[in-house]
Amino acid sequence: MTDLSRFSINQMTVRQLSLPDLVDACRDLGVPGVGLWREPVQEYGVGAAAKLVRDAGLTVTTLCRGGFLTASDPDERAAALADNRRAVDEAATLGTDTLVLVSGGLPAGSKDLRGARERIADALAELGPYAGEHGVRLAIEPLHPMFASDRCVVSTLAQALDLAERFPAGQVGVTVDTYHVWWDDTAPAQIARAGAQGRIHTFQLADWTTPLPAGVLNGRGQIGDGAIDMREWKAHVEAAGYTGPIEVELFNDELWARDGREVLAETAARFVEHAA
Repeated sequence: MTDLSRFSINQMTVRQLSLPDLVDACRDLGVPGVGLWREPVQEYGVGAAAKLVRDAGLTVTTLCRGGFLTASDPDERAAALADNRRAVDEAATLGTDTLVLVSGGLPAGSKDLRGARERIADALAELGPYAGEHGVRLAIEPLHPMFASDRCVVSTLAQALDLAERFPAGQVGVTVDTYHVWWDDTAPAQIARAGAQGRIHTFQLADWTTPLPAGVLNGRGQIGDGAIDMREWKAHVEAAGYTGPIEVELFNDELWARDGREVLAETAARFVEHAA
């Protein structure tokens, strides 16, 4: 391995490691950054997690995830807003300035994509200022269209930016994830659009391998194993002015079944080979 200075490992990539084991492995390998997930952090304790990571000299590059803002039921909407405020608080405690948002799918029985996206905008109008007050940016992540019905009605960077641009860039921007945008030939232009406004808040890598597994969610391939040219997408975000951490986020049952330290070392090596 050579240059890991911009490498960050998303906690989900090695979910089989406890948070202390992940921190130890990062320290041993010289990994400088981690993207954390709310559920394991809450289980460990947010304050304790912040101290653990800080004492190890690691940077928390993002917190995943907020969002799920498409509910039409008033009580469900209020609960989602409250949960996202808690997520902002957690991000601030952990010392990261970026909360990744997975916007949410269609409510049960609904076919109204446009209405669902407008409810996201309504929620951002409340959450954006709250996040800004706490030094946290909301990063809307467009997901591949196969997730539009049940997980994320925001499927393209253009749709994400159409939402984000209603708010100050210091409050709302976007996540660029290779797994979700590599198929879209308009994405490079949208990356340039985002960069011109300072709205690229995080850049994530995962490869596209087929056949996809049953359920498709855990089909994110190890970088270098699939169809995506990582350096091409890195060049796009860098041309748009992004110089921040590059986070590898993999949902993959085969990787989760292996030794977590081995997977982390492999992922760091693949990062150097394909993206550094």
